[in-house]
Amino acid sequence: MQLTKHAHACVTVEKDGTRVVIDPGTFTPDATDAVEQAQAILITHEHFDHFDADLITRALQDRPELQVYGTQAVAAALGADDARVHTVVAGDTFDVGSLAVTVHGSRHALIHVDIPCPDNVGYLLDGGALYHPGDAYFVPEAPVRTLLLPTSGPWTKLGEAADYVRSVKPERVIQIHELMLSDLGQQSTANLLGEQGLTGTAITRLEPGTTVHL
Repeated sequence: MQLTKHAHACVTVEKDGTRVVIDPGTFTPDATDAVEQAQAILITHEHFDHFDADLITRALQDRPELQVYGTQAVAAALGADDARVHTVVAGDTFDVGSLAVTVHGSRHALIHVDIPCPDNVGYLLDGGALYHPGDAYFVPEAPVRTLLLPTSGPWTKLGEAADYVRSVKPERVIQIHELMLSDLGQQSTANLLGEQGLTGTAITRLEPGTTVHL
């Protein structure tokens, strides 16, 4: 299985000719290209940095074979009567070609009591090979080999991120949701949370466009 990192929270996962893209949002400059090459789109929640509704609406119009999975709010934004748009909740399982997917979690992390928390789901792919948590530090009840770790944003806290990695116990951590950090901030975060820091697990920083084998 291969993972390609895009800007912010968006990644593409490919296995045996099957390609899915997770969270192509408006902070991802090449989201259009990522969507065009994928058989399915997985959306963790409706915030614009994870979900470019206009882009995905156009893609559905242009590509009758495209499938989209997301929360109820995502489905409503795309047209819940479209059979290609699937509402998912924790406990759901489905296959996209050669990729098996299970759904975990239910709520976005708290930003502030005055800001509503939308639904948020995480996606565990290929029997635990990769977990994308969206905007939450939810610990799935399954082993995780590679964890995508959000490290910046109004809801993130480095102490909670460290405890999250300790709880999940992944073999590998790849940073996502990093766009609000400068280069210095990313390096500092990796040092604090990484192998010589609080978690004992190295954090991999990938430049957008980088592909790695999982």
